[in-house]
Amino acid sequence: MTHDDIWRALDALAAENGLSASGLARKAGLDATAFNPSKRIGSDGRARWPSTESVAKVLAATGAGFSEFAALVTGAAALPRSGRGLGRRIPLIGLAQAGGEGYFDDGGYPVGGGWDEISVPEVGDPNAYALEISGESMEPVFRDGDVVIVSPAAPVRRGDRVVVRTLKGEVMAKELKRQSARRIELRSLNPAHPDYSFELPELAWMHRIVWATQ
Repeated sequence: MTHDDIWRALDALAAENGLSASGLARKAGLDATAFNPSKRIGSDGRARWPSTESVAKVLAATGAGFSEFAALVTGAAALPRSGRGLGRRIPLIGLAQAGGEGYFDDGGYPVGGGWDEISVPEVGDPNAYALEISGESMEPVFRDGDVVIVSPAAPVRRGDRVVVRTLKGEVMAKELKRQSARRIELRSLNPAHPDYSFELPELAWMHRIVWATQ
């Protein structure tokens, strides 16, 4: 668990509630600037961590449990199989199908009539969708039958788990290793599989995974 992991989890929790970092702080009854990027590094250059009290107030304000927050720290929160807290229905499709034509528009938003639906906790992004994992290429993080919830609107940072679609129609779930103005580097979740590197013009879109059933 690193400094970046904790702040990324807070950013993810904000995005999943349709909030900015400032909006999350206000919702938790904190100063609006408490979670601003400028507050994450002290004037002496040392990393500043959110306090336990601040995290507790955020969890209380959003209704998230500590186990859910801890899962977000690792990059993907677990949705309970029991259906607790399910708040809306979003489109669902198999990851293998997602490379086909007619499922996404040019912006990477789900379209067409080939989608099923799944009930999930309330996600702030109205264009969120779900992909069902098939095969073992993403083990041990995601296993065959797991469902990942993807948010096109969520900000993507290094270390996030993402779904990427290339202009050739390839769709893959990876970890964003590095991104520059020209290229992205992706780390395979299964160490038995290779990493990937793409020029940005080779990609149709890249969206962040914000939840996963496990």
